[in-house]
Amino acid sequence: MTVWLIIILVLAAVAAAALVLLRNGGGIGLGLRGGPGGLRRRFGPEYDRTVERHDGDRKAAEKELAERVRKYGKLQTVRLDPAARERYDAEWSLIQEHFVDSPTRAAAEADQLIARLAGDRGYPATEYDERVSALSVHHPRHIGDYRRLHRLAQNASGRAGAEPPTEEARTALLRTRELYTELAGRPGASSGALPKAPAAAGSAETGEAAHSTRERGGGRRLADRLHAPRATRRGESRDGSAS
Repeated sequence: MTVWLIIILVLAAVAAAALVLLRNGGGIGLGLRGGPGGLRRRFGPEYDRTVERHDGDRKAAEKELAERVRKYGKLQTVRLDPAARERYDAEWSLIQEHFVDSPTRAAAEADQLIARLAGDRGYPATEYDERVSALSVHHPRHIGDYRRLHRLAQNASGRAGAEPPTEEARTALLRTRELYTELAGRPGASSGALPKAPAAAGSAETGEAAHSTRERGGGRRLADRLHAPRATRRGESRDGSAS
């Protein structure tokens, strides 16, 4: 009687363990404790986007996300040396300056910079989709912003020089800067704010204003001006909201 009781208890324990593994979808081995719940916590908005892309099929979405973790979860990234980090910081500051005259140019340059920086850190450098998949595993909070910036840069390049909506470009660049600071090894760096781009290309008044902005302060870099009191920034009201 005691032997049969032991056998029954062992079988029950094995069955319970198998049930846990099934519910986790094999996630324990991937560091995804809790299965689908672990995937949702890990990927955040990227989880919902992937489910939507699979027309609401959560199992298909979770399979894709789990595959990303299997493929890139243990990817060994390379730290930037201080000199390389300074070069990237200078280039990003220059991109912000270009935003004043051409949001399209700034978006395209930022898109290319992120691709190069990701490659230098050890992420896939050539294929955009592969790079996004790898980045989504390690920087899931910002991958949606990077996608928007890339799409904006690609769409603008196909519109024969047409400028995208300024606020759309501003938002994409500001939010992607958070991904940049993490990739460059500067998490938590101040994001500042971008200046207003000219409202209409070819306007003499806005062109003169932009030229005046560049001339003031003896050619100071834009990064030095981003932290001026909010009420003094061109295009913003006293309460700090954009006009």
